[in-house]
Amino acid sequence: MFSRTARPRFPSRPFRAGMASAFSIIEIMIVVAIIGLLAGILISNFSGRFSSSQNEVTSTFVNQTLKTNLMTYRIKMGNYPSNDEGLKALMKAPNGKEEKWKRGGGPFIDSLPEDPWGAPYHYRFPGTHNKDSYDVWSTGPNGPSSPEADWIGNWKNEKE
Repeated sequence: MFSRTARPRFPSRPFRAGMASAFSIIEIMIVVAIIGLLAGILISNFSGRFSSSQNEVTSTFVNQTLKTNLMTYRIKMGNYPSNDEGLKALMKAPNGKEEKWKRGGGPFIDSLPEDPWGAPYHYRFPGTHNKDSYDVWSTGPNGPSSPEADWIGNWKNEKE
């Protein structure tokens, strides 16, 4: 039925000596360069989002978390902490107010974290920006040497 002289249906390519099928060094370098370029673009976009995220976390902490704790302190103690007492009054009773602080439910916050850039949050009562209340702020990613317009506080910045 089958003849021995029959030709195969799909003839294979003739083998060329010395020609191996592989990628050249140029092709590999082009692929590596494209991957590096894409990685650079992704990293730069991610770092911008990360920085933006840190600003949002700081703004939320200053405008919501500390606001709640300071409002509770004011309700229980009769007023906001003084400049001398600062934000530490939320964690530890100020001198001369220990009994009222305990009866009021202190501590009002377990711990006071640093801002995302490793600096402390700042507090002022009465506030410069909020005359009838308090100011709380972070000096932001550039630290205390940055202009006040770059600080992240519980007041509206002109650039917002």
